[in-house]
Amino acid sequence: MYSLMRGFLITLCAILLAACGTTYPPYKDDGQTAPARDYLIGPGDGLNIQVWRNPEVSTSVTVRPDGKITTPLVEDVVANGRTPTQLARDIEKRLSKYIQEPIVTVMVSGFTGPYTEQIRVIGQAAKPQALPYRQNMSLLDVMIAVGGITDFADGNHASILRMHGGRQQFTVRLEDLVKGGNLAANVEMRPGDILIIPESWF
Repeated sequence: MYSLMRGFLITLCAILLAACGTTYPPYKDDGQTAPARDYLIGPGDGLNIQVWRNPEVSTSVTVRPDGKITTPLVEDVVANGRTPTQLARDIEKRLSKYIQEPIVTVMVSGFTGPYTEQIRVIGQAAKPQALPYRQNMSLLDVMIAVGGITDFADGNHASILRMHGGRQQFTVRLEDLVKGGNLAANVEMRPGDILIIPESWF
């Protein structure tokens, strides 16, 4: 009975060690920072829409979950995935039926961005959540935003699932970065990244 139990424990340890040694495909860094890009509007964003010399049709709205907005004289305009300038031109086009040569300005507040642009943090983060992507955002920035990792996290076996530039998944060492202060473990984030933080086996 003892030898059977001992054999089981040895086998279990071997499996766990093999699992710990499992790596994802290597990170294929293209050597370039994420290209500069205009902000894209997303559900939940607050928009201040000003129509020059027409305060009666100027308004503040929140982008609905379906990605659309409604303003005076203009119904169900798609805002999701568009820049403020693109949305302003669309509203101008629709308002031109009622106002001669309207000039529209769209200002964004409460930045959220489209779902495809957000960075999602799941698993053993102190505050798992979706974050709006910011230009030059790093893994350390993300860790600060979510309050670090929990005591139960296996931080050095966390991974990033990346869709930007072709689907890939690679490991990151959060324990070294957050608790060890090793900035060599920091990486640049890209829009749409998913950071997965597993629970430690021990």
